[in-house]
Amino acid sequence: MPHVARPPQPLSAMAHGQPGRICGVRMTPDQVAWLAALGLPVGEDVVVLRRAPFGGPLHVRAGSGAEFALDLDCALGIDVVPAAAFIR
Repeated sequence: MPHVARPPQPLSAMAHGQPGRICGVRMTPDQVAWLAALGLPVGEDVVVLRRAPFGGPLHVRAGSGAEFALDLDCALGIDVVPAAAFIR
């Protein structure tokens, strides 16, 4: 079966446990630099571990093993390509 590329989606739309790879960040240059310094640069693998109720923060794990809590607005600005298996 041929591989079909999946379109990017906001990190906030990722299903619980679904791995993906950051492919873009729609934020100010300072915010992009802050995310990269934090450990979430473009190209980083991520997976959503938990979602707080009522639009609260997302708990995500980066491919490096670091874990972060990102508010919903931040997660909306991070574009991710869903993947079958980047992170275990």
